[in-house]
Amino acid sequence: MNIGVLVSGRGSNLQAIIDAVESGYIKAKISVVISSRKDAPALQRAKEHGIEAIFIDPQDFWKDREHREEKRIEYDKKIIAELEKRNVDLVLLAGYMLMLSPYFVNKYKNRIMNIHPALLPSFPGVNAQKQALEYGVKYTGATVHFVDAEMDHGPIILQDVVPVFDDDTVETLSNRILEKEHKIYVEAVKLFTEGKLKVEGRRVKILKE
Repeated sequence: MNIGVLVSGRGSNLQAIIDAVESGYIKAKISVVISSRKDAPALQRAKEHGIEAIFIDPQDFWKDREHREEKRIEYDKKIIAELEKRNVDLVLLAGYMLMLSPYFVNKYKNRIMNIHPALLPSFPGVNAQKQALEYGVKYTGATVHFVDAEMDHGPIILQDVVPVFDDDTVETLSNRILEKEHKIYVEAVKLFTEGKLKVEGRRVKILKE
């Protein structure tokens, strides 16, 4: 099975997936890493592990504000072309900061995963850890879900819980959530590659042996 990873930042979740593939825990190949930012550290991570790393500049398509939606689809089609060249079966978003177009989502329906630093549907969007602290919740966590056309909305695959302490800052809470992210993202990808995930509406069932 071929995996394609979309990134925009440092790529710590990418690294967790790379490590799991290299150890044989995930029996698949990361065929390509594509970044929306030229200077994303995730690109260097990929190169250090012999993975093809590509930068596709979204500004080439988004400068025309009047036709923003059409340009977003054009940008996604360019990414899809690179994925199709490598026969990618599963697309992972690992700190990818752009919304996918409905065209992209439909092309890879139930074959795109994302990791989010909160227990969805609570605290979607950016700064989820800050949202959790400001709301005063006692527990938050991480969620792996399939991607649909809405932000942080698709069927939930796995979640894990993190307690919120009285002296937590955004940084300390983020670090503890990130540890959970690395674990459940790897596990979700493993389950997918083993054919153990079944989507029924909004529910994702994990099939037994």
